[in-house]
Amino acid sequence: MPNNEILDLSYFDFPIEHFHDRSIRWLLEDRGFVRALINIIDDNLVTQLEFDELKPVNRSYIPDNLREQESDLVFTVPFLHGEQTEELWIYILIEHQSTVDVTMASRVLFYMTQIWNTQRREWDSNSVSKSQWQFRPVIPIVLYTGDQKWKIPPSLSSLMDFPDIFTRFIPKFDILFLSVKETDPTELTRMDHPLGWLLTVLQKEHAKKEEISIALINAAKHINKLDAENIGQWRRAIFYLYLLIMHRRPSVEHDELKMIIHQEIQQSDHREEGEVMAETMAEYLFEQGQKQGQLLGEKRGETRAKREDVLKLLQLRFDSIPEPIVKKISAIRSYTKLDALFEKAATMETLDEIEWDNI
Repeated sequence: MPNNEILDLSYFDFPIEHFHDRSIRWLLEDRGFVRALINIIDDNLVTQLEFDELKPVNRSYIPDNLREQESDLVFTVPFLHGEQTEELWIYILIEHQSTVDVTMASRVLFYMTQIWNTQRREWDSNSVSKSQWQFRPVIPIVLYTGDQKWKIPPSLSSLMDFPDIFTRFIPKFDILFLSVKETDPTELTRMDHPLGWLLTVLQKEHAKKEEISIALINAAKHINKLDAENIGQWRRAIFYLYLLIMHRRPSVEHDELKMIIHQEIQQSDHREEGEVMAETMAEYLFEQGQKQGQLLGEKRGETRAKREDVLKLLQLRFDSIPEPIVKKISAIRSYTKLDALFEKAATMETLDEIEWDNI
């Protein structure tokens, strides 16, 4: 990874509620993190894939109805047979979920058929003989980071209620499924890869400050073991911790939790890198603060203008507005509530049609 890649923070200009999807996608842009994810879920399968040749599928190659899914990632990787790499390339489809979706199996099947359909269209456009068509296998993975328990593993049969005689007509396929919050931390970290340690911190995103502090210390200690050859993974992992703190913890904790990471870095071989990262994060937080302040100012201006519009409309329609009503309207800070009040004021016949005590 180029030295300045981690410094490009424009990717993270997104609403807080999108943190999980966007940050997971960003982590899995590194093939080492993809390998680690599969290793956590299926350590037998991981030995059969040549991850040095892992390639992300160009999003323009996937149909719009698949490409538009923010949380989808698709890769191709060659299959290993013994010490030989087969000509066979397979697809890895990773679907991230932060909420339970009981229809996940049908969604995954739809994505898989779209991938195969893309292959078919490519063969058609290149006039490949149908006798040579060989669809690539797809390994579907669902990575779930939500808090609610996913009670039933994704499957088509769980979506259907039918007599046993129809069982043979239901498509069957495996989905590799990882529910982060329900997985034992020792399972996540048995390979000692940064991804596993990051997921142990994610498990504590809503925990008490003391608990997430311990998770941060443990994660940072293990992540700091990465050598210079893996500095790209180190940057990505440490920066993820900073982002998680900023997006998932109360603002009053930010400085203290970031200091935990900084202190661990100071005791490692990555002190200089850590200083650069700390400066970069400080600049990013300052820019984010300015943007949030600007947006807040704009929103306040819109609310004030809407408040004035409501008062002006009422004065035009009813001449004199009682002072208590004026005070009620002046105290409203919700743009949505003011907008609804404006629509009501445009059609009501008397001021009594509104229950002012409930405004």
